[in-house]
Amino acid sequence: MPIKQIITLSNKHGMQIKLSNWGATWLSCILPVDGQNREVLLGCQTFEQYEKQDAYLGATIGRYANRIANATIDIDNRHYPLVANQGVNQLHGGKLGFDKQLWHIQSQSDQQITFTLTSPDGDQGFPGELNVEAIYQLTDDNKVVIKFKATTTKTTPVNLTNHAYFNLDGETSKDILNHSLQVNANLYLPVDSNGIASNDLVCVTQNDMDLRKPRLISDRLLASLDRQITSGYDHAYLLDKNQAIAAQLISSDKKVTMNVTTTKPSLQIYTGNFLQHTPNRNNSEYGNFAGIALESQFLPDSPNHPDWPQPSCFLQPKQIYEHHTAYQFFIN
Repeated sequence: MPIKQIITLSNKHGMQIKLSNWGATWLSCILPVDGQNREVLLGCQTFEQYEKQDAYLGATIGRYANRIANATIDIDNRHYPLVANQGVNQLHGGKLGFDKQLWHIQSQSDQQITFTLTSPDGDQGFPGELNVEAIYQLTDDNKVVIKFKATTTKTTPVNLTNHAYFNLDGETSKDILNHSLQVNANLYLPVDSNGIASNDLVCVTQNDMDLRKPRLISDRLLASLDRQITSGYDHAYLLDKNQAIAAQLISSDKKVTMNVTTTKPSLQIYTGNFLQHTPNRNNSEYGNFAGIALESQFLPDSPNHPDWPQPSCFLQPKQIYEHHTAYQFFIN
């Protein structure tokens, strides 16, 4: 019987990340800042806590990250009911998504690990057997590169991401409200209180959703009607592919900067609006806004919106799903 394992990757600068085969989860990210180790990733103390929390801390999300409205998709004139796990909708792949699976460790070295998983035909309602590979690499320029690959036996939507929450100020900081955030996107997707698209993509200048210049997360956080609906940022931004960097996050003390790059078309910006009561590493609990997730993905509910301006989220047999996202840290 496979067991839950913790794997540590380190680079020559003293940066260290920890990963687990349970959920192909990113557990920890430690940076050397001013001679001290700074933990910049939210996480729990025990596997039991990881299994009970519902914030998807650091987990690999699949088959389909984010929401699918009414937990249904149509492929080639056939209707597929999916497993709903957030009201009538499906969130992050269903009740038993990839985040709750024990992955196989295919290979590992000091700075890279490869996890694999086979999702059977019909898993959470999705058609086709899906074979998945998640590769984590820690480079010597303080970059965490996450590569996803997948193949399928039947046409199926695939949208894999990692659900890490960052607090670049470290574990002594209770929230990320004084972090500065920039997202290079001209369009975003308005949603209702269930996170389902309530409109087509609109310009970020509407409803005060513009993040194209660095902005404090606390800046008029609940002044915008769109952010009132979701109690903070919880929105997909369609990235400007003319920009090399998708997003940049800067700690409130200005000592840590994180750049995000990705081949995916959008980023879900989630400011941890409902993190309250999630267990932390210190025998206590996180509060709301304790961390921010920058999830690279296709737009939410894309299987039901083939008209949206992005590549198709459907993977065909004989195709290879291949995407990567990198989080690079600069210590000032």
